[in-house]
Amino acid sequence: MFCSRKSIAYHPNYICNIVKNLCFIILYSVSIASVAEQTIEEIIVTSDFRDLTILETATSLTVLDDTKIRQRNAVHLEQLLNVAPNVNFSSGASRGKFIQIRGIGERSQFIEPLNPSVGILVDGIDFTGIAGAATTMDTKKVEILRGPQGTLYGANALAGLINITSNQPTGRTEGNISLDVGRFDARTVSAAVGGSLSEETNYRLAVQHHRSDGYISNDFLNREDTNNIDELSLRSIFDWRAGDDLSLKLTLFHVDADNGYDSFSLDNTRRTLSDNPGHDRQKSSAIAMQSHWQGNNQFDMVGLVSFVDTELEYGYDEDWAFPAICMGQECEGWEYNSEDNYQRDRDNRVVDIKLVSSQPKHLFGKNTDWAVGIYSRDQDEDLLRQYTYNADDFSSQFDTSNRAVYGQLDAVISPALTIIAGIRFENRKAAYSDSDTVNHGVDENLWGGRAVLQYNLDATTMIYGLLSRGYKAGGVNSDSSLAAKDREFDTEVMWNLETGVKGNWLDQRLQVQLSLFYQQREDIQIKQSLVQSRDDSNASNFIDYFGNSAKGSNYGLELELNWMPTDDLMIFGSLGLLETDYDTPLSATLDSRDQAHAPSYQFAAGSNIQVTHNLSWTIDIEGKDSFYLSSSHDEQSTSYELLNTNLTYRVEHWSLTVWGRNLTNKDVIVRGFGGFGNDPRKYYAVEPYYQFGEPRTFGIRGQYSF
Repeated sequence: MFCSRKSIAYHPNYICNIVKNLCFIILYSVSIASVAEQTIEEIIVTSDFRDLTILETATSLTVLDDTKIRQRNAVHLEQLLNVAPNVNFSSGASRGKFIQIRGIGERSQFIEPLNPSVGILVDGIDFTGIAGAATTMDTKKVEILRGPQGTLYGANALAGLINITSNQPTGRTEGNISLDVGRFDARTVSAAVGGSLSEETNYRLAVQHHRSDGYISNDFLNREDTNNIDELSLRSIFDWRAGDDLSLKLTLFHVDADNGYDSFSLDNTRRTLSDNPGHDRQKSSAIAMQSHWQGNNQFDMVGLVSFVDTELEYGYDEDWAFPAICMGQECEGWEYNSEDNYQRDRDNRVVDIKLVSSQPKHLFGKNTDWAVGIYSRDQDEDLLRQYTYNADDFSSQFDTSNRAVYGQLDAVISPALTIIAGIRFENRKAAYSDSDTVNHGVDENLWGGRAVLQYNLDATTMIYGLLSRGYKAGGVNSDSSLAAKDREFDTEVMWNLETGVKGNWLDQRLQVQLSLFYQQREDIQIKQSLVQSRDDSNASNFIDYFGNSAKGSNYGLELELNWMPTDDLMIFGSLGLLETDYDTPLSATLDSRDQAHAPSYQFAAGSNIQVTHNLSWTIDIEGKDSFYLSSSHDEQSTSYELLNTNLTYRVEHWSLTVWGRNLTNKDVIVRGFGGFGNDPRKYYAVEPYYQFGEPRTFGIRGQYSF
């Protein structure tokens, strides 16, 4: 089906060969004789109402454990996302912090308030929309759930959810310290320690500081660090057994990112000419209290109270050049000089309390597990924009409150068949006001949910069918120059139909997940851009705004496998195939076509070889098809394949790792613009501009664990 689609007509053999090779690995592995004694470690998924194994989770998801994080030498979430099928990201900042799942998600944020499509939790704390905090400090695993999570998480998880979990306290004294140095003067220092404070209380403390000059050279300032990274993360967790039936967990988390932002070049290279390089800063402090009460023999009470205070500052040199770039040339007098800066203060408060059955209830003649909960979320966000071409600063306030009730029933129809039904009712109130006298309020009722058929063919194979509904709240566009009809946009609704199979075969040495999905979107929220000429120069202004397209569909396939053919060899791979359509034209000039940031294929494949008792070697390749960079113009990225490697030597408590990413030094486009000109040397001729991702980089890491 996918190999004959028009949108991948330029790559049919390539795509089909990927599918054939991955299928061959599965079929061949099933047919060979047993040659291994070890098994693949079972991973527990914690993002549902109950802890489940991957084989018991009836949805499409990717779980990246601490081993995968170390193999990729990832210090931030953006360096892990390419491993997951049908997960993409957009930069336009110091990090790729705007995430798309199955082609759905935001690509940037400027003055407009944002309702995210992808939820992000860090140890249960809501960091949705501010993924700059998603460092990998002392991370145990990252769970990426694809498809709407309307029952569990509501309005901010239309496309999916990313759940990051750190290593938790234990009664055993343990920890590690590591030092990593690499290209572009990169260095990372991290440490973690945990243990017992008393018989009732355990703790874990972690710190990570990552610095890099970045891979941009500023020729005008003669500097190599105008696109630098400087990120400090701190976390402490205290786990207290307060009584026989009550346990409490206190989490304190702080991240301070003081990154530069100088990524776009008039020449579409990694060499810039900015006289005022930008910045991308985030300072977040969070506290969360989780409780687990087991005083009733029918149910457990699980509670979470969290608060996050965040300060964001994002600014850049809008002209990407110095004022005298045309001095002595024919274009002298055409140049302009402009800076743009955004300061946001955000407070986020969440209360989530649920009752989860500890013993099945006999309902409808069947044993049924159940869960019910109430949820409250309040977020206040203040914005100050300072822009050269505005005489007065722009300010806005955006306050939202969400109240929800939700529940789920898991009915065991037979030893093999389980039916799951969940629903969530949510009320959302939002109030927006700004210095341009715009006032907007909304009070709307939303609902989502899921219905699942889960069937165990045997102890090692599960198949499932899933129907779910997600929603993303409507909102208001901030720019007062828009026409009245363009100021507001409606709530988006999506129905997701999915089926899949999961297996743990060959004596637990082959794990496979395969899913097929079809998603029907209604009132799609699409980010558009208007380009307006300035009265005082030859340059142009960008006006970004959200609108609704009538309908669209996203459908495809996701495949993941882990295979251990011998005790010394692990083979892993993933494949995502995606088709996206707008059912109505976007505009008079852009006909129906694929949605933005939705590559028709992406894949990852590799192996880990235990060369000797002490030496292991991981090598992998990842790739993506080209995709549209925006829904407002025709510019596309280029397809690519990246080669990565990791060589680790371990002896007792010590390890030494040599690693490399993008070894063939491919140019990867992570953000792009079209339909405007910004170069006075070309008299502002319209041309595309690109931000490039990480080039070839490598380093060495030493770690001591105890």
